[in-house]
Amino acid sequence: MSEPPRVAFVSDIFYEVNGAALTSREFVEYGKRNGCPVLTLHPHTETRLFDDGSARYVELQRSLATVPVETDFGFDTLMWRYKGLIEKELDRFQPDIMHVVSPGDLGLLSIVIARRRKLPIILGYHTNLHEFARHRLEKALSFLPQRFVESAGKAAEDHSLSLLLQLYKLACASLAPNREYTELLEKASGKRSFVMTRGVDTIQFDPAKRTRTDDTFVIGFVGRLQPEKNVRTLAEVEKILLAEGESNFRFSIVGSGGEQTWLAENMQNLELPGVLRGEALAEAYANMDVFAFTSTTDTFGNVVQEALASGVPAVVTPGGGPKFIIRENETGFIAQDAAGFAQHIRTLMADRARLAAMKRAARAQALEATWDKVFESVYQAYDYCLRDAAC
Repeated sequence: MSEPPRVAFVSDIFYEVNGAALTSREFVEYGKRNGCPVLTLHPHTETRLFDDGSARYVELQRSLATVPVETDFGFDTLMWRYKGLIEKELDRFQPDIMHVVSPGDLGLLSIVIARRRKLPIILGYHTNLHEFARHRLEKALSFLPQRFVESAGKAAEDHSLSLLLQLYKLACASLAPNREYTELLEKASGKRSFVMTRGVDTIQFDPAKRTRTDDTFVIGFVGRLQPEKNVRTLAEVEKILLAEGESNFRFSIVGSGGEQTWLAENMQNLELPGVLRGEALAEAYANMDVFAFTSTTDTFGNVVQEALASGVPAVVTPGGGPKFIIRENETGFIAQDAAGFAQHIRTLMADRARLAAMKRAARAQALEATWDKVFESVYQAYDYCLRDAAC
């Protein structure tokens, strides 16, 4: 297309502190920098409509009927009350395509509206909601026999995934953070799926922001302290390190959530600064020596990329998307369990020359991950939907 398409960009999260919200904000900023017309629709603490450069903002306040999903966002059961307003804004903007970031409250409403208007839809896959369902249910049923809990959790996960994948049949194409998920979506929907990675701010996240001068080895984690992040593994890692005679280390676990109290009660060498933002977060990353990301449910893992940008190699699990971010044995490691995490951490504790080399490699890798590259590929996916796909 000679002119960039007019994109109605729908995100159920926008100002929250997570990877999908960050990606949504960066997408709108990319559109503004490049003069691409974007109608961005997303929830906020109040309803506001305004223009900023080539972007039109439609911010919708969630109601008291919102069911909590996380500490900072939920599912508004009354989101449909905005149907008329959204229709009016679409009439005004006249989009060529609708990009729905995820199938949440606003996303589902927008899919219905787009289908009625015969507007091409590209649907993103950012969160393993089915795995969230399993973890949350298993935690709620933890007082029951383990065998029953595991069976119920598996059933919840399978059913949730089946329902979720049905939505992707309604789109012209989908976007997912790596080939593992694009293959899943293509098989389930019969539609094309494109890889959409994420960029990182290498000015904000920079090894130069390290302020710590002591020789204590700092093992870091950043994220929601919830069951699906598998953060209790960090306590197991600490126990293994202590049992193997290590003492000159501490954990820096940044974030908040339901597991915070448990971690405080079950770990010794620990600092819990809570949620950090801006320069405080950048400094916390830079002061780490290794990043231990225990989550098995993240589809990408922005925090891993932020750690790499800060010159911090990462140890990740084989589940989810973070394994696609690191370059194994160069900028990080993949660990199967707590023992694996402890082994890789001890390797870097003992070999500071190798640690220094991996820190340099981590920074170099992150410098290649720009948001402009990410969104240029997204606009290529739009072109496919508008020119080649049978929507």
